[in-house]
Amino acid sequence: MKKFAVIDIGSNSVRLMFVADGKVLYKALNTTRLGEGIADKPLLKPEAIERSAVAVSDFYRKAKSEGAEKVLAFATAAVRSAENRQIFLDRVKELCGLTIEVISGEEEAEIGILGALGNRDGGVVDIGGASTEIVVKKDGVLTYKKSVNIGVVRLKDTCGREKVALENTAHKAAEEYGEIPLKEEIYAIGGTATTLAAQALGLETYSSEKVTGAVITAEEMQDLADRLLSMSVAEIAALPCMPKGRADVLTGGAVLFSVLMKKLGFARLIVSDRDNLEGYAIKKGLME
Repeated sequence: MKKFAVIDIGSNSVRLMFVADGKVLYKALNTTRLGEGIADKPLLKPEAIERSAVAVSDFYRKAKSEGAEKVLAFATAAVRSAENRQIFLDRVKELCGLTIEVISGEEEAEIGILGALGNRDGGVVDIGGASTEIVVKKDGVLTYKKSVNIGVVRLKDTCGREKVALENTAHKAAEEYGEIPLKEEIYAIGGTATTLAAQALGLETYSSEKVTGAVITAEEMQDLADRLLSMSVAEIAALPCMPKGRADVLTGGAVLFSVLMKKLGFARLIVSDRDNLEGYAIKKGLME
């Protein structure tokens, strides 16, 4: 049985995907908030570097102990935009010997749609912690891809949970995307999307099978945003299917999704639990 693992180092969380014989056995998550404060200054905080590096090292050792022949890791917006990124990369190397690939925003968009859609046409929007990617594929060719420096951690740091500030910031970001050459078959990936889908479905226990393929209309997304805005962080944290460390940033994510859908003309989003973890593995020739 061929086993390997991929680690995704995001701005809000570090994730592990463990694969055996081409099938995903499980995914694990540790919310470390590596991108904390990155909106104010392009520097990773020492405490964020340490807790994230330890999380990566722990996942690496877990994967190796379970028989992974290869462990690959990639980092996204928080690391690529940080002036002191090398300190983090060196710390991970020191802890477990792992070399991390820092990918661009365009590469992040490419692996996102590859993981969600494989060879199929369509579009993907991926709201992360520090950046949001939108990418469209038609007739097997990527016809649009853009990454904008906005995400749930940046929104929390700059706007808190203030509705007007969140909406204004989201509207400015939406303008950067211009005209998207696709209005239907838009998929949403990432932790914000899957958590919102679980809430929309009223799930008591998270199920990737139920979340994948779930449809959220623009009206339903606005309702979700309004509902979250009316709740405290403690109330959100107490909801079923709420990952640890997600409650204080989910409201901003819902508002951003809602604004993007209205501004860019997306009547609905189809949620997918398959994302850039799978896409990175496919790109590296480890999965189909």
